[in-house]
Amino acid sequence: MASKQSPSHVFLVCYPGQGHINPTLRLAKKLAAEGLLVTLCTAAHFGQTLQKAGSILGGDQCTPVGNGFIRFQFFEDGIVEINPKDMNLDRFVAQLELSGRPSLVDLIKKQTAENRPVSCMILNPFFPWTYDVAEELQIPFAVLWVQSCAVFSIYCHYFHKSVPFPTEIDPTIDVQLPILPLLKNDEIPSFLHPKKTYGVLGKAMLSQFGKLSPAFCVLIDTFEELEKEIINYMSKIIPLKPIGPLFLNSQKLEIEVSVDCLKAEDCMDWLNSKPPQSVVYVSFGSVVFLKQEQIDEIAYGLCNSGFSFLWVLKPPSEFFGKQRQTLPEEVVEKIGERGKIVQWSSQERVLSHESIGCFVTHCGWNSSVEAIANGVPVVAFPQWGDQVTNAKFLVEEYGVGVSLSRGVEVNELVTRDEIERCLSDVMTGGSGENVFRQNALKWKKAAAAAVADGGSSTRNFQDFVDKIRQI
Repeated sequence: MASKQSPSHVFLVCYPGQGHINPTLRLAKKLAAEGLLVTLCTAAHFGQTLQKAGSILGGDQCTPVGNGFIRFQFFEDGIVEINPKDMNLDRFVAQLELSGRPSLVDLIKKQTAENRPVSCMILNPFFPWTYDVAEELQIPFAVLWVQSCAVFSIYCHYFHKSVPFPTEIDPTIDVQLPILPLLKNDEIPSFLHPKKTYGVLGKAMLSQFGKLSPAFCVLIDTFEELEKEIINYMSKIIPLKPIGPLFLNSQKLEIEVSVDCLKAEDCMDWLNSKPPQSVVYVSFGSVVFLKQEQIDEIAYGLCNSGFSFLWVLKPPSEFFGKQRQTLPEEVVEKIGERGKIVQWSSQERVLSHESIGCFVTHCGWNSSVEAIANGVPVVAFPQWGDQVTNAKFLVEEYGVGVSLSRGVEVNELVTRDEIERCLSDVMTGGSGENVFRQNALKWKKAAAAAVADGGSSTRNFQDFVDKIRQI
């Protein structure tokens, strides 16, 4: 890295979760390819998980990307000192700030002492305390929003109390926001609902809206063509730059740096053996954990559908003491080579494979964008957070699939017959042309155009890089 003039140093801070680290690394790759020095920093316990999976190198080791470099650093989090029996999400989030804030300050000061001062920080909305760190150290900062612009708008309006939202007194209020379609009370992010599933995360995300004014930019992993009206509206309030789909940009960079929390199993040979658009891909992300009773119904629904399927059944997190899910023995005996179960997969590679016909998804934003940009229709199975909102948009606004669930708050068991019916509708299109697949392919074309030379996301990203260099 030696040169007459040191490259600008961009320091990205990431919440320790697969759904956050994926887009953060994708952005890091793009920035490094522009000739910048990029440090991606997350919590120590999560860094150890990534290293154990063989994903990354730690310390001061640099990986060249284009004309720049990526390196990984980890702040102390104190998680190992907590007895797993005492662990819950509130304790986890509080501990990350308690140990992480002073450790992060020390890490950034160390960069200056070692002659690579940080030019710009890119922060995560689940870590509002990092905004204070950036201001304390007088470092310009931007924010990487890892959900949709529609969801960003919902949080912003909730924070500013500009329209009524469901309350404990009246939890059934529907929400009408500017530009967005009417949202039923269970279609807003569940963190904002009075029942507050994982409400501590909603509280963290909301607190950032009082701290956004010093940020010179909010980067969003979406593209203008997908959310044009709401992006135009919100850009008049807060400086937004849609720069996605980031995973499409990342695919152009021939570099083997991954951030999987588990070692991905190779399922390409199995997919290669299947006809085009014949396989149902099932994955509920890295955090959602369904009850065994629901797993059984999904298993029978898949088995009875007659379609081949690839199902990612991730082991539960070691922190929360849940029993590993299993498939009914009867299903295992019946499916034979028609079904394949893995504990983790390379979702980008799977969704881009020609054999995939539809995606049964929890509708996290990464999964939603990856499905849209690969032209894969969906069966939406949201649980909590922004997933319930994303599912509404995937089904009703983008027209790329059908919905199986209204989220964990409804607490309903989705039956095998309903699962089988929805799979048939999306895979075959019913009696006529497959409108779901046609719509998905339309969005695939729009996403590719956004990240192409001269595309909307490419222009926005280049503007951002130019601003960093000016700093």
